[in-house]
Amino acid sequence: MESYNQTLTDFFLMGLFPPTSIGLFLFIFIALIFLMALFGNLSMIILILLDTQLHTPMYFLLSQLSLMDLNYISTIVPKMAFNYLFGNKSISLIGCGVQSFFFLTLAVAEALLLTSMAYDRYVAICFPLHYPIRMNKKVCVLMIIGSWTIGSINSCAHTVYALHIPYCQSRAINHFFCDVPAMLTLACMDTWVYEYTVFVSTTLLIVFPFIGIASSYGRVLFAICHMQSTEGRKKAYSTCSTHLTVVTFYYAPFAYTYLRPRSLRSPTEDKALAVFYTILTPMLNPIIYSLRNKEVIGALRRVIERMCSIKI
Repeated sequence: MESYNQTLTDFFLMGLFPPTSIGLFLFIFIALIFLMALFGNLSMIILILLDTQLHTPMYFLLSQLSLMDLNYISTIVPKMAFNYLFGNKSISLIGCGVQSFFFLTLAVAEALLLTSMAYDRYVAICFPLHYPIRMNKKVCVLMIIGSWTIGSINSCAHTVYALHIPYCQSRAINHFFCDVPAMLTLACMDTWVYEYTVFVSTTLLIVFPFIGIASSYGRVLFAICHMQSTEGRKKAYSTCSTHLTVVTFYYAPFAYTYLRPRSLRSPTEDKALAVFYTILTPMLNPIIYSLRNKEVIGALRRVIERMCSIKI
């Protein structure tokens, strides 16, 4: 029996899984994806930390991507699983604000980090002689700090607004986490001004970075076509295609969700797209970067051999 009891300050997350056998199957499937994401991203972080040959700017940024994905999926899935297993789908106002804050922070930080990774590949392929200067350790640290800082500031503004608007008696959020646009449908006031700010911030922090990524990879592909070395061309193409796959998986559903006006959005479609960029992408990123990257596979082999030699 599900508990729907709520206080006046609680919200109710309607969730993702229907109370049927299909819902149980989906829950088990999401739980397996969650475990795979935890194992994959944690393994990438440890591998990059242990193998000195991966101590380069590209893999330093990749380790941060894994860290963000690890926190990203942990912000959403545990609460969703708890609500489904125990039948109590309520979440306090403060809990909703905390979840929304971390989700928005990580979402924007990851988008900006992917932009930094695109810049890294652009410099490495188009200006290889300038790479040690343009992508030194200090620049990487500044990129990472900037991603986290901008994400936090943007998230704080949206979360504070969401927590201070008046809500009507119905507090049932038709979503599986505290997504601010889904919360706005319960507001007892006209929120068109805020919806406009969502559009503006999405354009600035998602669309413009995506345009920058597309432009940089346009230059990269042009440079690859003029490479004389077949092996170098193949390696550069493999690296760039991997990054473009990750970018497409992340940016496309995210931008499509937040750029549409409320009149064109549907809760079912929003939840389906949210599964993609909050659950599937954090699981796919380490798989894409490891299985399609010979350097990562080589590093894994070296670490395993080192561990086996220590035991012997």
